[in-house]
Amino acid sequence: MRYMRRASVTLAAVGLAFALGGTASGASGTGQDAAQSCGALKLSGSLPVPPAGMSVQQTVTVGEDCEPELGPVRYARASTAAKAPARGITAAATTGRQIRSWNEMFDCCNIRMTGLYSKADWSTADGRISKATTSATQEWNREPWNAGWSLKSADQKQDCAADCAVVNQEAHASFTYKGIFDLTGDWYANTHHSYVKLTGDAAPTCTFDVELKHTFVGWNWQRGCE
Repeated sequence: MRYMRRASVTLAAVGLAFALGGTASGASGTGQDAAQSCGALKLSGSLPVPPAGMSVQQTVTVGEDCEPELGPVRYARASTAAKAPARGITAAATTGRQIRSWNEMFDCCNIRMTGLYSKADWSTADGRISKATTSATQEWNREPWNAGWSLKSADQKQDCAADCAVVNQEAHASFTYKGIFDLTGDWYANTHHSYVKLTGDAAPTCTFDVELKHTFVGWNWQRGCE
């Protein structure tokens, strides 16, 4: 990876949820070296938020047959989780609970191409959410000659900030690419979606989706929350 650029969006409230499945189809066009092109790919995945101080992570890899290969769900201490809190959002002190999530695409050389990151802080009282705030950031890989991935659009929505039975947050980010692997800017497009749903007396769930205009064998989707 050369370097990453960053953008931020912050709102009051929170939400997140996760489910899994995907399809891949063949496509021809600009490739990455001799890697096999697999066409469009859409994946969805869901993971339970782990106990405080823990991280849960999972990787889905585009296999030799262009089908997604689901990796194991891995738990680790949050302090040793794959780069988390540095993934786009800095950890902040809070008197309640906090969730951080990451939703990232890597190429076959394990270079992070695009990523969407969210953070939610909330407190509860009497079975309700007394206050909730969320933020989302995006990161993308640039090439040193002012080329590479670019952020096309990003937004975040939430439905409640204080005295809530349920709080829902969703974050979206779309990216385009124009660089050494495609000079036209028409071949690649990655779109990430992240969701959180919180209740006052139940465990939240992290849910992420990703949509890719073109993929290659060895590309992998890494997602998790803590």
